[in-house]
Amino acid sequence: MPDPTTPRDFESLKAVLAERRGDLPRRLQQVAAFAVEHPDEVAFGTAASIATLAAVQPSTLVRFAKALGYAGFSDLQSVFRHRLREGWPDYADRLRTLNDAGTAGRDPLRLLFGFSETAAASLDRMRQTVSSSDLETAIDILARADSIYLLGQRRAFPIAAYLAYAMPKLNLRGVLVDNVGSLGPEQLANAGPRDAMIAVSFTPYTPFTVEQARLAAERGTPVIVITDSVFSPLQPHARIWFEVVESDYGAFRSLSATMCLAMTLAVAAGERVTAPAPARKPVRGTGEAGQPRPT
Repeated sequence: MPDPTTPRDFESLKAVLAERRGDLPRRLQQVAAFAVEHPDEVAFGTAASIATLAAVQPSTLVRFAKALGYAGFSDLQSVFRHRLREGWPDYADRLRTLNDAGTAGRDPLRLLFGFSETAAASLDRMRQTVSSSDLETAIDILARADSIYLLGQRRAFPIAAYLAYAMPKLNLRGVLVDNVGSLGPEQLANAGPRDAMIAVSFTPYTPFTVEQARLAAERGTPVIVITDSVFSPLQPHARIWFEVVESDYGAFRSLSATMCLAMTLAVAAGERVTAPAPARKPVRGTGEAGQPRPT
């Protein structure tokens, strides 16, 4: 009989995994990371196919489910299927149809439809995972920062480069950490508590980004992280972090949702910096210029 405290929705399950990840054996941590990063595959797949993708034995999936209090793997899988029923199954079904057709490479229009459906799925998922309170916290950090260090390598580099372009136009001082000539540590040498960092990295996580985010956090710099999993090595160094999981099409992942979030952070912080201070009300008993009222 399953434990009544066992999570029955995907967000609660992720919270439990984040809390217990250090207590799970290595193989179960491997399954947990795969499940969080590839929830659609867990929802649609068989135990054998999921085990192959996660590089574990099918029996490990059963052990993983029971370690979390589920009756078995099917009981755990119901959480992932419920997520699709409540969320965005239409995109997943469309992508499955496109992939099953196997003709995208010979049909550019089908390829375009596949990438656009993937982008739409990513955007819709992001809208469900990003909270208003997290946005407010991140925007406040950025608006107060003297300098904002922008760190993203490899696939995440376009996000950092876009922010470096946009921030000066929004009265924000963005500093691109491009690591050209391996000078990234020097580019970050002056980051301190009065500054902020936006660090972006996805599976497989870039060691340079993880290490520099750690060092910045140790110096007291607030680090805002955009990543794809609660198991990301960036997450422990974050003052605030956002989970953005980009859907893939033919093993290609866009940056649609990540770019949308980055634009939101930059524009909202810029508006907060340039917004006029609220007018002070006249002190009672004085005129508008602060002079005593005539008696």
